[in-house]
Amino acid sequence: MSSKSTLETDVVEKLTFTENETLKYLLGEQDKNIHLIEKLEPVKVTARGNTVSISGDTISVELVKALLLQLYNLIQKGYPVYPSDIDYAHRILSGDKSLSLEKIFLDTVFISSKKRTISPKSIAQKKYIDAIRTHDMTFCIGPAGTGKTYLAMAMAVSYLLDKKVDRIVLARPAVEAGERLGFLPGDLAEKVNPYLRPLYDALFDMMDFDRATGLITKGIIEVAPLAFMRGRTLNDAFVILDEAQNTTSEQMKMFLTRLGFGSKAVITGDITQIDLPSDRVSGLVEAEQILGKTRGISFVHFTDVDVVRHSLVQEVIKAYGHFQSTRAKFSNAHRES
Repeated sequence: MSSKSTLETDVVEKLTFTENETLKYLLGEQDKNIHLIEKLEPVKVTARGNTVSISGDTISVELVKALLLQLYNLIQKGYPVYPSDIDYAHRILSGDKSLSLEKIFLDTVFISSKKRTISPKSIAQKKYIDAIRTHDMTFCIGPAGTGKTYLAMAMAVSYLLDKKVDRIVLARPAVEAGERLGFLPGDLAEKVNPYLRPLYDALFDMMDFDRATGLITKGIIEVAPLAFMRGRTLNDAFVILDEAQNTTSEQMKMFLTRLGFGSKAVITGDITQIDLPSDRVSGLVEAEQILGKTRGISFVHFTDVDVVRHSLVQEVIKAYGHFQSTRAKFSNAHRES
């Protein structure tokens, strides 16, 4: 399917594809997918008939070769490859080009009401989904935009519709990022609603609005502040605690001990965005220290590589991480002197 030749310092790899329609989809409208790949790697990609030529340095050419072959295979199997998928696939294979995209991208978590297939987009996301399937309690820690809450929600809705659980409970601590609840207008429900909005948004992206609203009205899906969990036992439920970095030690213990028989709990949070007072310990940070080696509990960590938002979000996270690391080193050196 391929042939190789050397031109000066560049390597030229030629791939021959047998299915013209599949190849056309792979290349994209007006070769937009090729142009995207050329932005991701320092290579030149040209298509002539059913042959695609890749030229560049050896490492980049081998990576793009693996990328094209695996994407072609995915399309053959009915996976709708979008430009964002090419970006995700490139990140995965950049780490190890022998990895199978099929095992990651074809692991369907849920098909939304909009007929969009929800599946992992990185190795860590795949581990996350597998952890939820095999553990009754899963913690997912990582930066914004990595799909922590979205994938948990997709798993929860899938479990509900497959009758593996009887209800979904979604909770968030109502902790302010620079604001105070008392300054907001309205009664308690109106005050906490902005904190729960992201959970509603994810839910309505999974299910038809009327159906989701009906399930909420019946209490089959419950979206509530964390404080409303106190004193309850949640049996046969899929429970998600979002923004868990903003729980106190007491709140985290309270939440974790709500889990009843036949239930699953997923706890998500970003420990770089803790909005608690400086003298309070994050319940999420403490939970990993206490429960990190407990059998039956899984901890999955995401990094900037797993970001599934705009590519600039990945760069922002990297920049802030570098800045905070440098500041911490400076502070430590200053104290020691």
